[in-house]
Amino acid sequence: MITGTIKSQIDGVWNAFWSGGISNPMEVIEQMTYLLFIKRLDELQTVQDKKASRLKQPVENPIFGPKQQNLRWSVFRQLGDPSTLYHMVSDKVFPFIKNLGGEGGSSTYSAHMKDARFTIPTPALLAKVVDMLDAIPMEDRDTKGDLYEYMLGKIASAGQNGQFRTPRHIIKLMVDMMAPKPSDTICDPACGTAGFLVAASEYLNAHHRDEIYADKKSAKRFNADTFHGFDFDSTMLRVGSMNMLLHGVENPAIENRDSLSEGHANVEGQFSLILANPPFAGSLDYESTAKDLQAIVKTKKTELLFLALFLRLLKAGGRAAVIVPDGVLFGSSKAHKALRRMLVEDHKLDGIVSMPSGVFRPYAGVSTAILLFTKTNSGGTDTVWFYDMQADGYSLDDKRNALDADKHDSNNLPDILARWQLRDGETKRARTEQSFLVPKKEIACNDYDLSINRYKQVVYEEVKHASPQAILADLKRLEAEIVQGMDELEELLK
Repeated sequence: MITGTIKSQIDGVWNAFWSGGISNPMEVIEQMTYLLFIKRLDELQTVQDKKASRLKQPVENPIFGPKQQNLRWSVFRQLGDPSTLYHMVSDKVFPFIKNLGGEGGSSTYSAHMKDARFTIPTPALLAKVVDMLDAIPMEDRDTKGDLYEYMLGKIASAGQNGQFRTPRHIIKLMVDMMAPKPSDTICDPACGTAGFLVAASEYLNAHHRDEIYADKKSAKRFNADTFHGFDFDSTMLRVGSMNMLLHGVENPAIENRDSLSEGHANVEGQFSLILANPPFAGSLDYESTAKDLQAIVKTKKTELLFLALFLRLLKAGGRAAVIVPDGVLFGSSKAHKALRRMLVEDHKLDGIVSMPSGVFRPYAGVSTAILLFTKTNSGGTDTVWFYDMQADGYSLDDKRNALDADKHDSNNLPDILARWQLRDGETKRARTEQSFLVPKKEIACNDYDLSINRYKQVVYEEVKHASPQAILADLKRLEAEIVQGMDELEELLK
C-alpha cells in the first residue's frame, strides 16, 4: 500500500494536474499513465544496455534506436526550458509511444493508441509534473503496482454502472488458485486496466519462464495468443494495453468489444481460463443482448448475463474464477435458480469463497464471492468447497489500512490458497470451521442455494445471566441510591 512520503508525492502530482486545468479524473489518470509509461520505457532500455554491456554484445531489439536517444526520459527531463521540453514530449516522444509495436495499428497497443491525445495544456504544468514524477522512487516493482493502484483509487467515477477496481491482492489470490499454465488461453471479458491479465502473466513468468521462452514459437504464443481482454471503454483499452506492455506482454489481444451485445456473439468455446470481475449493477434490454446468452438464461441482469457469457466463452474443460455479488448465490428469481442449477448439474462447481463486504471499499460495501467452476457440459459436481473469508489483510473500512499479513485473524488469504489446493481432503472438516465441503445432493435439496450461511453452522457460546430476583434486587438498590442522592441535592439547594 502507498503510504507516507510517496503518497504525499502522488497527491502532489494529482493536485498539480487539477490546478493546472485538467479536472476530469480519468483524463488525469490517462495523461499520468503516458508519462509513467515513457519513464518505464527508459528504465527497460537501461536494463537492456547494462545486460548488453555485461555480455559485450549489441542490444537486441532496442526500444530506442541510435537516433531516438533524445526521446528517453533520462535525457529530455534535463531540458531546462519548459517550452523546449513541452515540444519534445508532445511533438516527438508522444508520437513515438503511439507507434510502439507497429505503425498503422499493426498491434493491439498501437491500434488503441491511434486515438490517444496528449492533453497536458501548458509547458509549465508538464515541467512541474515531470519533475515530481522523477522524484518518486519507483525502482521496486511492487511500488509501481501500488502507485498505480493508488492513482486509480482516486477516480471519482469509480463504482458507476457497477464497475470498480478489483484489489490486487484479491486478483493475485484468484490467479494463484487457478495456477495458469503456458498452454492456457486466458480471457477477461471485462478487462478494464487488465489487472487479471497482468497478474496471470506475472504468475506464468514466475512459475513457467523456461517453458514460455523455450523457443521462438513458445515466446510468440505467450506474447500474442495467451492473453485476451474485452472492454468498450477506449481509455481503459489504452491503459490496459500499456499495462500489459510494461509487464512484458508485447501484443495481447485486447479488443474493443461489448461482451454482452448481439454484435459480438460470435466468440464461443475459445478459452481455457477466465478470470474476471464483471460489472454488477444494471440491466440490459433483451433486444440489445446477444441471443445466444438469452438462450442460456432469460434475464436482463448483467451479473447473470456475464455468467452465461463465461460458460459460452469457455471450451470444454475450461476453468473460471470470477467475482459475483452475493445475490447471484441466493437470488430467488427463475433466472438465478436456473443458472445455479446449470453450474451444479451441467458443469462442475468447484468452490465458493465468501468475501466480507469491506473488500471493495471505498467504492462500495456490497458483499461478494469468488465463484470457481469448470465447464464440462456433462456435470461432475460431487461436492462444493466453501470458504468463509473474514479478513483479507486490510481494514474493512473506507481507509483500507494494511494489517499484519502474517496473522490469520488479519489475513485469511494464505489459508484460503493452502486449503483450496488440498480441498479433496477436507471431508472431515466440521461446518463450524472456515472451510468445508457440501455434497451436491444437499445443495440440490436447498433449491441450489449457494450462500455459505445456508450450510455453515454457528456455535453460540452459552451466556449465564443473573436470576430475575437478583436483577430486581439490583434495580431496587440502584433506585434507592438515586432517591437518596436526589434528597441530598434538594437539601443542598435549600
